[in-house]
Amino acid sequence: MINRREMMIAGGVAAAAGLFRQSSVLSASLRTKSRTGKLVISNVRTLQVVSSENKNKRAIYVEITTEDGPTGLYGPINKEQAFVIHSKFRSLLIGRDALAGQALWDKMRRRDRHARSSLFMMAISAVDNALWDIRGKHFGVPVYRLLGGPTRDRIRAYASMLGYSVEPDKAGKIAREYFDRGFTAQKWFFKYNPTHGGQGCKKNLQLVRALRKALGDEAELMFDCLWSWDVPYAISMAREILPYRPTWLEEPLHPEQLEGYKRIKRDTGIQLAAGEHFYTRWNVKQFLDAGVLDFVQADPEWCGGITELVKICALAEAYEVKVVPHGHHILAAAHVVAAQPPSVCPMVEYLFHSHLDRMQYFHRKVLRPEKGWLQLPTQPGLGLELDEDKIAEKRELKWD
Repeated sequence: MINRREMMIAGGVAAAAGLFRQSSVLSASLRTKSRTGKLVISNVRTLQVVSSENKNKRAIYVEITTEDGPTGLYGPINKEQAFVIHSKFRSLLIGRDALAGQALWDKMRRRDRHARSSLFMMAISAVDNALWDIRGKHFGVPVYRLLGGPTRDRIRAYASMLGYSVEPDKAGKIAREYFDRGFTAQKWFFKYNPTHGGQGCKKNLQLVRALRKALGDEAELMFDCLWSWDVPYAISMAREILPYRPTWLEEPLHPEQLEGYKRIKRDTGIQLAAGEHFYTRWNVKQFLDAGVLDFVQADPEWCGGITELVKICALAEAYEVKVVPHGHHILAAAHVVAAQPPSVCPMVEYLFHSHLDRMQYFHRKVLRPEKGWLQLPTQPGLGLELDEDKIAEKRELKWD
């Protein structure tokens, strides 16, 4: 016989169970709604932050907020990008769904028929990357998990030596120091071009010899020409450096000089890299169709963002060409590379002089390689969070 007290307890348990079931159903419903519903963009701002340690150290970021959802952040960007974002894209984006990435990318690209590259595409890139930051935070995962998931637990980083001395003895010593720290792939920059005559050629070649001697046969060496050569000079220099087994010769010519790239490739066979100044996959496709590139260096800061870089990777893979993203900023590139097979994206560029002192100065968590490898970010989104302790002032840029 069940007494009154036991009946009350049983009834209470049943009621609690019912409430728990209702609560669980409601929570599941809310979770489903939050995962499948829209994330409405409520505001787009460009913010300037000023260092608390040095008033002359400043940076600009784009911030995209959503109604009752996460905020996306990307930067640093330059002031010209910020102006384009404000004048061309802010009104277009507000009220739209932050999860509809492809639709937003297409709308931004079609926003101005007279601006399809350069600063316009760089502004699209910044917005696109901030939108990916929102999506990662919304789903509670790093962006690379939304791009297909990690293909490895760390990424090989090559040391980009812009800013270091190219005097042969000094360069050889620095190169060896980085090699001993685990950076077995390095890129150095040629200082001399056709305007420096025969002496410039000799000095360029002395740099190559000194680096190969310092590093031995194990290291991968890449050389950047910074667009500063012409076709005859490039052919002559390529023939001189080929015996030293460069992994690639980078951007000997201006990005529009496709016919010149064809001649260099045809006459020397040297492995060529280019693409940091290609805007969108259509620019890349011209060079792939011509068969002149061995490495595509599209930059998610400039080519159209993460959305476009993923498409460039798929395009290059179909041509059996590797993608090594240009390293103007490491965050967006690292997420894309992490989700691509190593056979497609074998490594990523790390500019030591700019990443630590400039590009990531205001960031709470700095992404830096150790012993030649980058660990994958673990925070939701891109992993970009500003360090408020370093910021004395934060203000919205006003354009009106």
